[in-house]
Amino acid sequence: MAGRLTTHVLDLALGRPAEGVRVELRRLSDPADAHLAAGTTNADGRLDAPLLEGDRFAPGLYELVFHAGDHLRATGQPDGFLDMVPIRVRLSEPTHYHVPLLLSPFGYSTYRGS
Repeated sequence: MAGRLTTHVLDLALGRPAEGVRVELRRLSDPADAHLAAGTTNADGRLDAPLLEGDRFAPGLYELVFHAGDHLRATGQPDGFLDMVPIRVRLSEPTHYHVPLLLSPFGYSTYRGS
């Protein structure tokens, strides 16, 4: 199986997928590959394509950056506490990694999904 990295964002305060959240992927293990990909979540809270897959996958330390503040402001939620949410993960095996973001105006959580 080839390595792959996907994500989705759920807005817990509104009880629905978070549409329109910009997500960036950076590889921290190698400065030459610092910015790898970016995308915006669709109506299902998912990106239309994996952030990383196939030949672009390499073991290392990665950072997903979710532009949560833009989404919170656009949906009229309390402003000012969360802005960008960085999540660092180490990808070691060429398998499917899924990193969801569960978002609310004053906090978030994540986990390794399937």
